[in-house]
Amino acid sequence: MDFISLYWLDILTTILGLIYIWLEYRAHIALWVVGIVMPALDVYLYYSHGLYGDAGMAVYYTLAAVYGLCIWKFKKTKKLKRELPIIYMPMKKYLPVTVFFLVAWAVTYYILVTWTNSTVPLLDSFTNALSFVGLWALARKYIEQWFFWIVVDAVCTVLYVQKGIPFKAGLYGLYVVIAVMGYFKWKGMMEVKSEK
Repeated sequence: MDFISLYWLDILTTILGLIYIWLEYRAHIALWVVGIVMPALDVYLYYSHGLYGDAGMAVYYTLAAVYGLCIWKFKKTKKLKRELPIIYMPMKKYLPVTVFFLVAWAVTYYILVTWTNSTVPLLDSFTNALSFVGLWALARKYIEQWFFWIVVDAVCTVLYVQKGIPFKAGLYGLYVVIAVMGYFKWKGMMEVKSEK
């Protein structure tokens, strides 16, 4: 019973995380609903373990999921008046995305070292900054979003092991594998859609 009382929130958010990644893998719009609930719970989980950057990021994830749901549900392509297709990120986006990532990393790092007692500010801020980019790319259905998540998930796996959040660590380790599979799944879906 002590085990459950100690890890119940870690277990619950891990289960929600599995549901989320399965829905993302399938490019199903319901991923955004789970994407609202899970990070809302993660705010407390991360904060209670001293991962202040991740706690702040979970607030962003919750708000970004609302944005993603709206984009996927209501944004239609201008030419075809249908849902957004899975596409490659346009080359013109690479420079602004890189600059945004570096600025977000620096700002988040500064906040963590200045106003928190974070013991992992460099990596915590790195995963936060790259997650900003990953969620934006997911909302736009850019296939490259999977590459961002592979890196974020690998780093988070190590961080969560170090911070004593074992179920989340295992989930993020699994996320790495699913993100690789997700890339190939979306690539296949993209090719099928482009043939229509």
